[in-house]
Amino acid sequence: MRLKDKVALITGAGSGIGRQAALLFAGEGAGVVVADLAPQGGEETVRLVRAGGGQACFVRADVGRAADCAGMVEVAEREFGKLDVLFNNAGISHIDDGDAVSTEEEVWDLTMQVNLKGVFLGCKYGIPALRRAGGGSIINTSSFVALLGAATPQLAYTASKGGVLALTRELAVVHAREKIRLNALCPGPLRTELLMKYLDTEEKRQRRLVHIPMGRFGETVEIARAALFLASDESSYLTGAAFTVDGGITAAYVTPE
Repeated sequence: MRLKDKVALITGAGSGIGRQAALLFAGEGAGVVVADLAPQGGEETVRLVRAGGGQACFVRADVGRAADCAGMVEVAEREFGKLDVLFNNAGISHIDDGDAVSTEEEVWDLTMQVNLKGVFLGCKYGIPALRRAGGGSIINTSSFVALLGAATPQLAYTASKGGVLALTRELAVVHAREKIRLNALCPGPLRTELLMKYLDTEEKRQRRLVHIPMGRFGETVEIARAALFLASDESSYLTGAAFTVDGGITAAYVTPE
């Protein structure tokens, strides 16, 4: 049991990476707080966790709102007595996100509100709880586009994920002596609804795949497994890292034939 007697709070846990992480964390012994804006998805994740013999509860949270972030941390401490792991995973990619000229201000603001401010607020209210628990791990979902320019313009998303990486590095240094670790998880292109809505033809998918040395999209469970490692004591000497799980895309200049 890699997370035995630990308590984890996961945002965006109603689907995708967050749901897979909730299932993995609970299977490794953690009590899990499933936070999501959509009650239907969040409650379904809780049902799946409990069906597998794990412990979980749901809290509705808009991570862009301070009161909701404070509230989800309160739920974790009230229901499970403490907080050891915070996985700031919730994020969006707006369909109208483009380059600097075409992206509307409201698209930029909404993306920053969720992707960057949401991580800031999670840390703002989560760090005091981790202090009360004697330390712990914070995992912030960034992206490979924080390290490389995106092939298709998505400026607000790219900038927000770059901000998550910078925020993570700074807080990792600030809190290192408090036994609080912070790492940025940087997934590569995944076979998710979020990406597939852009890559809606085989031609578009192949144009993206040619840049990935492994020649395939990642699966959400593969990212969740990386989050499990960062949450566990196995990564006890790892903080401030950009932890890339990307099929080799950030390592490649050209890909093999």
